[in-house]
Amino acid sequence: MDENRTPVTNEPELSEVLQIRRNKLKELQAAGRDPFELVRFDRTSNSAEIINNFEEMEGKEVVIAGRMMLRREMGKASFADMMDRDGKIQIYVKINDIGEEAYAEFRKWDIGDIFGVKGTVFRTRRGEISVQASEITLLAKSLQPLPEKFHGLKDVELRYRQRYVDLIVNPEVKDTFIKRSQIIRYIREYLDNRGYIEVETPILGTISGGATARPFITHHNTLDIDMYLRIATELHLKRLIVGGLEKVYEIGRIFRNEGMDPRHNPEFTSIEWYEAYADYRKIMDMCEELIAGCAMKVLGTTKITYQGQEVDLTPPWRRLPMIDAIKEYGNIDFNEAQTDEEARAICRAAGMEVLDTQSRGDLIAEAFDAFVEDKLIQPTFITEYPVEISPLAKRMPTNKALTERFELFITGREVANAFSELNDPIDQKERFERQQDMRDSGDEEAGMMDTDFINALEYGMPPTGGIGIGIDRLTMLLTDSYTIRDVLLFPTMKPLD
Repeated sequence: MDENRTPVTNEPELSEVLQIRRNKLKELQAAGRDPFELVRFDRTSNSAEIINNFEEMEGKEVVIAGRMMLRREMGKASFADMMDRDGKIQIYVKINDIGEEAYAEFRKWDIGDIFGVKGTVFRTRRGEISVQASEITLLAKSLQPLPEKFHGLKDVELRYRQRYVDLIVNPEVKDTFIKRSQIIRYIREYLDNRGYIEVETPILGTISGGATARPFITHHNTLDIDMYLRIATELHLKRLIVGGLEKVYEIGRIFRNEGMDPRHNPEFTSIEWYEAYADYRKIMDMCEELIAGCAMKVLGTTKITYQGQEVDLTPPWRRLPMIDAIKEYGNIDFNEAQTDEEARAICRAAGMEVLDTQSRGDLIAEAFDAFVEDKLIQPTFITEYPVEISPLAKRMPTNKALTERFELFITGREVANAFSELNDPIDQKERFERQQDMRDSGDEEAGMMDTDFINALEYGMPPTGGIGIGIDRLTMLLTDSYTIRDVLLFPTMKPLD
């Protein structure tokens, strides 16, 4: 049996392979060559640098390191594929170059072992850029065999549970997370260049606030009180606007004790930013500029494909009031229903299930979810949300039943949520009280009364525009990833036990 190949079904045989690798490690340790004792290996290059700059590097000596992914033996010479973070490169190993003893040891190494090479850059007769080894060093022994070459790691659940293996054997996964890093870096540069200050706010709090969501609850032993993992960063960031920082943002982890599906994970990453003296229209301009800029940075174009759908991210994007969107896509005109009773009647006529307790604003939101959201493929700002579902947004001066709020939808998914922020402490307190009444009636997603935030507003918060964008959903869009699990290195998983 070739011990470099991993049986996929025979458990006793797999155990034999594991034992073979452990025996090899013991032999190395007994001979005083324990690879795990090595503490440092200084590299001069990586695979991409060598391949992309071959004309400059041909004939030069380099020191590289990575994981052995393939080996082809031809008597007194062998080829091996080394993989590092940036790609793969071929290594040429000859017995005459490294010596008989080192070559014999090299032939005992396994696929998956991590090794270092000093050698010279050249191109083979077949045209493949390679490094001809003059020295080789085993840097870490792989005691687990990689998935069998022709099958790879295709079990989706196993890929998420063992992301470290997924990254090794599926190079496109590594590329997704490199792009995610580029997206976050671009967002920071965009805001930093506009005078924003990056801040950090608490993850643990005595109340949950800033969004409509069910929180995770934990207990602080010293204080002997229950605390909540944050469901948003909003209320703390707006406190900083009150304090005079004027332009602030935070990129951070958010926690919501809700369902799991292709769009939702209990912990996720958001960017929220707030700017004093701005409104939601200015934030809207920034939003489309930022996302289009991200696409250009990561993909080199604003015309992308997501799950087979052609999407054009070139600004400007469509801006559509929620009531107009419902009329366009759902053929329900809430302009003809000014009371709760009239709204319930037209919704029943449209076939919606309606409760006698639902308000006009609640039904506008429900009709939007039912008839509009999944049809918004091209980037669209939906504006003018009902006040009932926007407890932190400023009312429109021309229609007190609606708010200066927008959500951005692309490919039928919400990507961003923004307001002209409510800065009237009296109005804010009344909306918190409504949320608290809903919570007391059993709605675990309703917000809590935040008396300290009301106190902050009473000191005076200038007119402010703010936004939250889901980093994960934005990454999904720009990497053509179907599920949020594909853009989280370690998504939440149910234990196997």
